[in-house]
Amino acid sequence: MSTTKSQPASAPVTAAVAPVTAPKAIAARRRRPALIGLSLALMAVGGLAGTMVLTSSAAKTRILVVSQPLTQGQVITAQDLTTASITLDPSLSTVAASDESRIVGKHAAAQLAAGSTLTMSDVTAQPLVAPGDQLVGILAKPGQLPGSPLAPGSQVLVVTTPQPDSGAPTAPPQSLPAQVVRVGAPDSSGNVLVDVSIDANDGPTLAARVFTGDFAIVLQSPSAVG
Repeated sequence: MSTTKSQPASAPVTAAVAPVTAPKAIAARRRRPALIGLSLALMAVGGLAGTMVLTSSAAKTRILVVSQPLTQGQVITAQDLTTASITLDPSLSTVAASDESRIVGKHAAAQLAAGSTLTMSDVTAQPLVAPGDQLVGILAKPGQLPGSPLAPGSQVLVVTTPQPDSGAPTAPPQSLPAQVVRVGAPDSSGNVLVDVSIDANDGPTLAARVFTGDFAIVLQSPSAVG
């Protein structure tokens, strides 16, 4: 007679469930894009700042500036000049500070105000009065000047005019050729002081004629002069 052994009843198995936490690798992957983005942003800002500094320094240069007023024809000295750092303007033929030695000893081609930027057109190697010439000042009334404005370098004729009660002239009037050196600003009456350069042989004659007030300044065309 076989005996069947009964299996003892197994005790219920209770499994302990551990709390679920995010793997460290996943958390690190989540933080990494933010760090990369921040690094890229810092690199971009640094590169932009460097580019701006480089561009700013490359776009500026030191040039010559007039430090005190200069009259036309005045010999330029080192004390008449200073330097400034400005952004280059292609439309201006500025003079670099390194070219100061080329400017000192030359003449101002026009009246220059203190603080004005020096350009090549402001400087000339020609003296105010050429050798063999004289400088004569003419105080001209509005009716003694041409309607077109005079400018330094203009070729003119200073013509003798008759007295108002002398009638019409019977012979061509006397005239003396001259070159305008400087034109002053009109005074309250409209009178203008014009400095002209004239041959030394005619300088005294022109001065005496101007003193009488019987003259007129006639502007010549370049073709007539040539």
